[in-house]
Amino acid sequence: MKGAVVNGTWWLTQGDTRIGELRQYATDQPTFLCHFIPGPGWEGVRVLFESWATLHGPDPDGSRTAQAIKPIMDLGLTLVPEDEGQPMALFKECIVRIDGDVARVRC
Repeated sequence: MKGAVVNGTWWLTQGDTRIGELRQYATDQPTFLCHFIPGPGWEGVRVLFESWATLHGPDPDGSRTAQAIKPIMDLGLTLVPEDEGQPMALFKECIVRIDGDVARVRC
């Protein structure tokens, strides 16, 4: 994972607005498991991530998933490692899925 830090921290941002902090606590390859701590911009995007988190069951053609993630993709979010490493664009270089206080990062 480009910019990955073992047991590190990332910030999910939209421009200069911090959406939240992700603190890695484990790895379930190929996914990094993180505690999610909401930031000042969380309330503006919370409902979009909650809608995606509620998707369960078969989605053979991917249409339900696409409908849930398209509004998140349109936000232009970035994942920034705490070590000032290279920021990663969501859905281009990594995927962040947030469900309550747990986030899963895959790059």
